[in-house]
Amino acid sequence: MSDSKSGLLGLGSHGPEVADVRARLAALPLDQLPEPPHLGAPNGDDDGAVPDGFDPARFDASLERAVRAFQQHKGLIVDGVVGVETFTAIDGARWALGDRILMHTPGHLLRGEDVVTLQERLNTLGFAAGRVDGRFGPETERAVRSFQRAYGLSGDGSVGPDTLRAFKDLRRSVSGGSANVLRERELVRRSGHSLTGRTVVLDPGHGGSNTGAVAHGLVESELVMDLARRIEGRLTVIGVSVVFTRTEHTCPSEDERAALANDAGADLVLSLHCDSHDAAEASGVATFFFGRDRKTSWSAVGEHLADLVLREVVARTGLENCRSHGRSWALLQQTRMPAVRIEAGYLSHPTDAARLADPAFRDTLAEAVLVSLQRLYLGDDDTATTGVLRLGDLRAYLAAHS
Repeated sequence: MSDSKSGLLGLGSHGPEVADVRARLAALPLDQLPEPPHLGAPNGDDDGAVPDGFDPARFDASLERAVRAFQQHKGLIVDGVVGVETFTAIDGARWALGDRILMHTPGHLLRGEDVVTLQERLNTLGFAAGRVDGRFGPETERAVRSFQRAYGLSGDGSVGPDTLRAFKDLRRSVSGGSANVLRERELVRRSGHSLTGRTVVLDPGHGGSNTGAVAHGLVESELVMDLARRIEGRLTVIGVSVVFTRTEHTCPSEDERAALANDAGADLVLSLHCDSHDAAEASGVATFFFGRDRKTSWSAVGEHLADLVLREVVARTGLENCRSHGRSWALLQQTRMPAVRIEAGYLSHPTDAARLADPAFRDTLAEAVLVSLQRLYLGDDDTATTGVLRLGDLRAYLAAHS
């Protein structure tokens, strides 16, 4: 569930910050925001349907719809609230490649659609810029330097007029899919069939004073920590190193959780959550992977793992299938390895909550996750029926093929 509703800009807010957000959204190209908010401009520059008494500094329903549309388009949490992540995305959306000089500044990474375009172009040309996340980090800088040296430029790592002209010269001769996606798939294929010896980061959502959803006597932060421990026990039995992103008393930011996973050199990240909704009938399980609005801005392995987890959980538990979805949430986007977030049932739904309260049901969830992680590495050799493999089956299979 969303963490962004903490005193930030939302429906009913008023002030110059609201007017600034409104103006930034209204200035975006229509392909980024099909329904811009009212500006209230007297010269007829907006859609001519401004209601009486319109105040551009008030966060009204028109602005909330525009914020939601933008969040949906960018793969953010769609809550209609402008928090740090949403504002950063709005600010970055105004830049096109060539509008400014791009360079790596540690501690103050440039972000925006121009960086997204740059990363896509570098990856397509075969210069590994890594995951297309719109952040000009060290990996993107190294790719720029490699491109510049290959093209006979100075190799300073900044993207100025000369580098932009070189990109323009090559633009018409380059086409095809994402080289980064192909590298990600090949890395998994070559890494072997077994989970043994790998490092998996488990990220129980929320923590500390941030409890997450609370309903039917269940607390999300406590429940997902219990689930994480059940998954950890199963992973350590087969020789997997497990790293937790938090303790019972801490609640790192999404950026901090991603940095921890990157520093650990993990193979996979699994973020555990439960959901909640005002609609009483909302129920089921959903999974999420890194995926933006471009096919090159997505983790193919993350998508595959998200699908595996979803299918195994649905087959073993009968929870409603709420499908897997691409999102650009910070933890999914900033991790260098495939990451998947699970929303394992709705605490607000009586039946889901009753099942999640049962330790045996949480054991079933943990088994489904373990089998999903192992099936990711079986590749073309995975011919098992979804929902029937058990830990003993996997051990026997791996022993026979070692």
